Formats: sequence, structure tokens, C-alpha cells
Amino acid sequence: MDSQGPYLNLNAVASPVGVARVWQIIFSCVTVSLVAHQAGFSAAYGTFCMFVWCLCLTTTACVVALEFTRLHTCLRLSWDNFTITFAMLATLMCVTASVVYPMYFLQAQCPHEGCEVRNYRIAVTVFSCLASVAYLAEVIAARAKPGHVSGYMATASGLLKIVQAFVACIIFGALVNESQYSRHVATQYCVAVYSFCFAVTVIVVLLTVSGKTPLLKCPFDRFVVVYTFVAVLMYVSAAVIWPVFCFDKKYGSPRRPYNCTRGKCPWESQLVVTIFTYINLILYIADLAYSQRIRFITQH
Repeated sequence: MDSQGPYLNLNAVASPVGVARVWQIIFSCVTVSLVAHQAGFSAAYGTFCMFVWCLCLTTTACVVALEFTRLHTCLRLSWDNFTITFAMLATLMCVTASVVYPMYFLQAQCPHEGCEVRNYRIAVTVFSCLASVAYLAEVIAARAKPGHVSGYMATASGLLKIVQAFVACIIFGALVNESQYSRHVATQYCVAVYSFCFAVTVIVVLLTVSGKTPLLKCPFDRFVVVYTFVAVLMYVSAAVIWPVFCFDKKYGSPRRPYNCTRGKCPWESQLVVTIFTYINLILYIADLAYSQRIRFITQH
């Protein structure tokens, strides 16, 4: 650990990124307190939301404490890559929780617990959205800027990797929810595409955050470009095959069946997978374009 200068780092709370983290802690803490006090949560969706808010609160508090005491220099990882990776992931998770929680727990009419509970749930939604904005502010403040040296995860390509992995998790959630992907070999191939791209993307992120990219037997930037190109081709094939075997009259149903139970409808799950397949395809194409741009800047 660097022994030069003061032991405490005031920039951990005074810099733009530090201020954003302080607000993250405040908004996350208020959200958790409101849920625990009166708003309440239940079932898998509520547990997921509470997990997200608690994870964001504790991790951000640890990040601020480690930077304030300069103990982060003792950790064997790329700290800047780690912090922006978590900030991007927390942004996505908080946005998801901000949508899921009111969808399942907030109603126009007062619940049987009373109107006070509804008001608390409205406050939970508001502060969760504010936490999302605070995490997004950190991402914007810490992202790579022209002329500045920064880690890979702070670049557009690195941030897109996190979004790609998050979208893949949504796809997996829809696949396990009565999607009937095992009915055809073609749809099983699509699942293999999603799994392969997700696994390699996570490996790229982990290698970067841990500072272990030299373990690769080839230049990291070349590996990222080649993999992203392969991922684009694989997602193009999945974007063509999956809708055909799910919504063509020969294999599936082009319209939602009337006897399809809401929440447990294979057709709905197949539609979710289709939509997010195209979203991830766009993300990988954008990633490939930004990867080429990063390589061009590096060469010149």
C-alpha cells in the first residue's frame, strides 16, 4: 500500500464519483428501510428486489470505506475496472427492481393492509429510481473519455459486455419459465448460443476485473474483437431460428393461445426470448463497432 500522503482519501466522498456513491448509499438505505418498515415484500419477485437493494447498499458502502481508507490498494484486482463494472451492473439491477416492485406490489386501489402501505410502496419505487440515477451518474462520471487512460471496462465496449450478460440472464429466466425450448433441436441450438456467449462474456469481464488478461495466449484486444464477431454471427443465427420454430404455424403458434395462463404461458416466454435475442444482437453489433474503434485508437 502506498505510504505517501494522508492515510484517508477525502476524494472517496468529495469527487464526482464519490458524491454519486454517497447518494447511492443514502437512496439504497432509505429504500431498504421503507421496505423493511412498512412496504413489505413477498414471493420470488419481492425477494429479488430486496436482494438487489441490499446488495447495492452493502457493496457501495464497502467500496467507499475501502477507498476512504486506501485499503483497496491491498486487493489483488483492477479496482477501477471493478468499481465501474459494479456501478453498471447495479444500474441495471436497480432499474429492474424499480420496474418489478411496483408491477407486483403497487396497485391503484389501497391494499387490504391499508392506504399507508400503498404510500410506502410508492416511496420505495421513487427512491429505487433515484438509486438507479445515482449509479448511472457514477457510470457517466467514470466512463472512458477521449485522451484519458482508463481500464477496458470503462470503455463503451466494456460497459456493453455487462449489459449483454444482464440481457442473457433475462433470456435464461424466460427459458426456464415454461418456454418448451427442448421440443426442437433448433431451439436447443439457440440455448447453446445464449449459453456460450454468456459464458465467454462473463470470462472476459472476470479476467479484466481481476487483472488477469495476460493469462490469455493472444492479445486481449484481438481476442475481444474475434469473440465479438463470432458472437454476432451466432446471435444472427439464433435471431432467425428461434422465431421460426416458436411462431411459425408449422412448429408453434403465431398468436397467443387463448388457454395460455398468464405468467405460465410458453408463448409469452418464447416472445420474451425473441425480443431480448434481438436486443442482445444489437448490443453485440454495437460492441463490435466500438471494439474496432478502440483498436484503431490504440494503433495510432
